[in-house]
Amino acid sequence: AGRKKVLATKRLPVETLEPGWLIRLLAVITDPNIAVILMLIGVYGLVFEFTSPGAVAPGVIGTICLLLGLYALNLLPISYAGLALMLLGIIFLVVEVFNPTVVLGLGGVAAFLLGAAMLLRIEGPGFEMSWAVIGTAAILTLGLALLTGSYLWAARKNVPRVGAQAMQGLPAKVLDWQGSEGHVLARGERWRAKADEPIAVGDSVEVADVRGLVLTIRRRNVRSDGARQ
Repeated sequence: AGRKKVLATKRLPVETLEPGWLIRLLAVITDPNIAVILMLIGVYGLVFEFTSPGAVAPGVIGTICLLLGLYALNLLPISYAGLALMLLGIIFLVVEVFNPTVVLGLGGVAAFLLGAAMLLRIEGPGFEMSWAVIGTAAILTLGLALLTGSYLWAARKNVPRVGAQAMQGLPAKVLDWQGSEGHVLARGERWRAKADEPIAVGDSVEVADVRGLVLTIRRRNVRSDGARQ
């Protein structure tokens, strides 16, 4: 101990060891910003798969990205409270897609940003969270949630009418009539009909209601120019 040793390296060959593709991949995905982006892509893919069943590709890509993101975060010294807040924020944003309330969307963004601030337990080169990346991701996620939610809401309101609903309001022509009952031609078909007002053969009427195979009809109000009021 205390003696100096000198290594003779002057004529020794220098061998450069390059990392394999797996090590290079791990070096990329263990960047906390990349890990979070992978998680978000995974969530986007799964949400798209749930809203458009049968697309397959978004579900497969989303699952792979989500697993890679979770694996990368598992290799980092993270705070599980921060991760839980980020996941809670993502859940709120996904729920916002299917049940638009705006409150859930804003709460999801707040939880996501707060979780990102708490995510890493150490500071240093290679362990910084980019607020530009996190903020952009949060805004894009909120925008996607609101856009998809509004699309689903519009689709829910425009459900095609079928059965009796599809008949209501259709025009019909009286073929024969006696008392309060008779037959009309509606949608190219002969229907049994009844009415609570005077009806005559040849009248233009419309379907007010459908009960089984019997139509309830009413007279159509027509102006002098032939247009319905």
